[in-house]
Amino acid sequence: MDAAAKILLIDDDPGSCEGLSLLLRREEYEVTALESGEAALKALSRTNYDVIITDLFLPGVSGIDILKHVKEKSLPCNVILITGNASAETAVEAMKEGAFDYITKPVNFTELRVLIEKAVEKSRLIAENIYLRQQLRGKYKFDNIIGNSPAIQMVFTRMEKIMNTDSTVLILGESGTGKELVARAIHYNSHRKAKPFITINCGAIPAELLESELFGHVRGAFTGAVVDKPGKFELADQGTIFLDEIGTMPVHLQMKLLRVLQEHEVERVGGSQRIRFDVRLISATNANLENLVEQGLFREDLYYRLNVIPVPLPPLRERREDIPLLARHFLQKTCKDMHRELMSFTPAALDALEAYEWPGNVREMENAIERAVALSEEASIDRQDLPPKVSGASRTDNVLALPAIPEEGIDMPEAIAQIEKTFIQRALQKTRGVKSQAAILLGINRTTLVEKIKRLDL
Repeated sequence: MDAAAKILLIDDDPGSCEGLSLLLRREEYEVTALESGEAALKALSRTNYDVIITDLFLPGVSGIDILKHVKEKSLPCNVILITGNASAETAVEAMKEGAFDYITKPVNFTELRVLIEKAVEKSRLIAENIYLRQQLRGKYKFDNIIGNSPAIQMVFTRMEKIMNTDSTVLILGESGTGKELVARAIHYNSHRKAKPFITINCGAIPAELLESELFGHVRGAFTGAVVDKPGKFELADQGTIFLDEIGTMPVHLQMKLLRVLQEHEVERVGGSQRIRFDVRLISATNANLENLVEQGLFREDLYYRLNVIPVPLPPLRERREDIPLLARHFLQKTCKDMHRELMSFTPAALDALEAYEWPGNVREMENAIERAVALSEEASIDRQDLPPKVSGASRTDNVLALPAIPEEGIDMPEAIAQIEKTFIQRALQKTRGVKSQAAILLGINRTTLVEKIKRLDL
């Protein structure tokens, strides 16, 4: 065990309580031993325990009462009941109320120890899940969507109005504007926040596999379908499903999706059973769906079904007043991730960031700042540390002076190899031979760079 498990032991028999607590402490458990249910409830209000071991029959507050209290308060611990009455009725009642298990007197300590180990493991998984859920809720709060501009404030206002509804949402915006972040924020601030958030990128999955991913399949439905597989709609039951790049969905699947949304039930590929589900649908696209409808590439009835509440996200160039705020946010995040002292921007760097058009929007900015932090050796990011297209630096220094093609022609592979060799040499010189930084400058991964260095005999 990484840390001693905390056990709350309740038994109104002083001798039994003392003897059992001694045995537990010898196993290096941290034990709180009490002789009444009332005292146990007070202890539970002050301290978290991994396992509660309680006599079932206590005067006043009984073991069942303690068990009910644990379940009502959603405490991350498991309860083992000790009883001298091994009747089936007692066991059934205890298990119905959510007991982890029960053991009869006289207690077999070896058996109890095995139960405790299993209960501790389960309790810690419960606690970890609660922690992760809290982290997710914190991560996707609205204040993680950065901006003070009127354009982004309108997005916040729309999100606040819809987060506790079950209305279908269509998020519209260019690539890199943060559509998935908005979808997650809506989910984790809604009444469905404790249930699954399932995402699927419709444009990243081949058309022949997308139907199976969305709706599932039964064994034998097609070659390779060796087991039954639930689809994303089933997995998202009681939660939210996010369909990204919905505009790329093949037309033949659009009809099936429309029927699924209308009937709130799905049939797996190759199956006949109808499976009910309850999900909130959020979809997103960087395409103009109205144009796709006019071109016959997107069903009009599905478009209206998806576009119940549109949430348009402004591109970064339309909210330039947010650029310094976003830049400092990404700088702080990147420095933390890279274990660097917190850096700052020079005025010239901020001017360049604000002047740039950001065709890749927020995602492009985050990548540009990560690159600058990785390559800079100073305490601040200056204009020249930014990518050339962001800094506005002349590109003439980065362009090779290529000779004219002679009458007899050229050896194209050899010429390209020489150009590649020159760029690699310049990148290595600029980074003082640090391959990982040179790879970033060249836009390739380090392994590829090492292979090229060997091939070109540098």
